[in-house]
Amino acid sequence: MRSLVWLICIISMTSCGGGGSSSDQPAPAPVPASPKNPVSPVVPCAQSDCNAWQEATPASVGMDSAKLTAAFDYAFGDGSFTQAAVVIKDNKLIEERYRGILDGELATVTASLGLDATTINGLFGTKDKDSLASSWSTAKSFASVLVGIALEQGLITSLSESASVYITEWADVERATITLRQLLDMRSGMPTACFDQTTGSLGVCATAEGSGGDLVFSSNQMDACLARELAETGVIQPWYSNTVVYQAGAWLYSNCDTMVIGEILYRATGNDLETYADINLFSKLGITAHWWQDNDSTDQVDGNYLAYCCLDMTPRDFAKFGQLLLNNGVWNEEQVLPSSYVDKIKNITTDSQVAQYNGAFSYGLKFWTIGSITQPDGTTFPDANTIYSTIGFDGQYIMIDFENNMVVTRNSLYQPVLNGSGERKMAITAAGIAQSDFVATLPQGTGVSANSNFSPANFLYRVNQAIQ
Repeated sequence: MRSLVWLICIISMTSCGGGGSSSDQPAPAPVPASPKNPVSPVVPCAQSDCNAWQEATPASVGMDSAKLTAAFDYAFGDGSFTQAAVVIKDNKLIEERYRGILDGELATVTASLGLDATTINGLFGTKDKDSLASSWSTAKSFASVLVGIALEQGLITSLSESASVYITEWADVERATITLRQLLDMRSGMPTACFDQTTGSLGVCATAEGSGGDLVFSSNQMDACLARELAETGVIQPWYSNTVVYQAGAWLYSNCDTMVIGEILYRATGNDLETYADINLFSKLGITAHWWQDNDSTDQVDGNYLAYCCLDMTPRDFAKFGQLLLNNGVWNEEQVLPSSYVDKIKNITTDSQVAQYNGAFSYGLKFWTIGSITQPDGTTFPDANTIYSTIGFDGQYIMIDFENNMVVTRNSLYQPVLNGSGERKMAITAAGIAQSDFVATLPQGTGVSANSNFSPANFLYRVNQAIQ
């Protein structure tokens, strides 16, 4: 079992963070400011069916049933590691499918991890519509929407204001130039943070490998994120590229930027992330969600909520989030999210294209656009900057097609491992899986040496082909 945990540790560096170690030590933890005006709870939606869509046939919304079935057959093929997929069109539940681990995937997992098939089947063997899925970095998009709600409530003044209004320890230093919008767009100008296995602490990443920095191994994932300094510009930075000169304002995927957004929400609203979301978002949509924390006992409320990661709910609940955006922030005739914030998300295609990647996609306000690829029939799909999406490690997607009034979601096989404390408090220990809490998605979230053969663009293309 110990080997499994270390495999998880190694592979997870590419999920929530980059590999490599650093001798750079984080600065002492800043002293939190007093939160503004705590928000009082509101009454959840009263309708008994507030969390349900009308179920409808593909034909009723102008879709070909056989082609849609073929799209799902692709998404659920053995080797895709797909647990769930949902298609919502014209505000109706058109198709959904769920499954546990398949024979080929089981063989791959058991061979890679050295565990018996009974153990793996116990974790991933049976999944249905009520089984939880996990977000990984899709949680970033939820954090962004909470910022939009806080803006409407007047708890946050503007995206263009300095983050130091809330992170007061930045007020008299160079970081006072960093705005909320820059944090939301991954353009803060601060480096990524990585865990040093030798020192047991977070510091500046030594390489550009991985995605966003490997925070998950630290018991306190917040303090080092707050302690980062603005990076020197105009030089090669190893955490950015080994060949490209880093320029201030360049897009850099960073989990720490979103962790800071979580702290801003905490200080601005007077509520921890999950509580604020329960009051202002989840209760409105009829969602039951579980947001992971780090294993710290001093910051926030018995642990810092992982704004960048690890939100558990059912696949249908993830689809509701997409539907909220498709409805311009309206749910059950209530303006849950201001339409002006949805407009800002739609505008990332013009104001947040990622130039480093030749504008192949856009990233802003913690949302992506799906990049174009050549399909098996030679068609290029989707058109650039047309499909908006949340994206999480191991293939967690909420894809929003505004043109076709459609939401398409996909989640990989998942089982929360809560052996350490029984709580969703990230704790990956060298002692073994029996003392660890972690987000166990397949394949790579558990350290399996295999990739999923699922492609979101290929799935979307097949779903799109079903629209007559």
